[in-house]
Amino acid sequence: MSELISFFHQDAISIYSGAKSWQHAIDLSMENLLENNWVTENYIASIKQTTLDIGPYYLLAPHIAMPHARPECGALKTALSLTLLREGVSFDADSPPVNLLIGLAAADADSHIAAIQALSEMLCEDDVVNELLHAENIEALTNIIRRY
Repeated sequence: MSELISFFHQDAISIYSGAKSWQHAIDLSMENLLENNWVTENYIASIKQTTLDIGPYYLLAPHIAMPHARPECGALKTALSLTLLREGVSFDADSPPVNLLIGLAAADADSHIAAIQALSEMLCEDDVVNELLHAENIEALTNIIRRY
């Protein structure tokens, strides 16, 4: 089993037609983490407030964001979620719309490092990013992640 896929719970990968706003996109990306008690409501509120205060600090690349907050804001377990939005949502006027959100809950400063390394390896390949952005279904997304 891939190291990266082990950070995703069974229902942590989802596809939606779009989001009403960047705040709604954050909610969608954190939904599974919240339902599984891996983050608290405060964790999600912290992401939104920090975004309002300093901007979308978690934009990784065109069309990709990794919303997260500090562990002490309410991350209870280290886990990832992946949310694909068919229609992207704008996080700021200077960036392309985001279609792929990787929700990160890091319970401490170190436990998510392996996941970040594997994600970096996956996301540095343009063809893999293109595969993710155009995946037909959740199974296709899961199979891409399993390769890392």
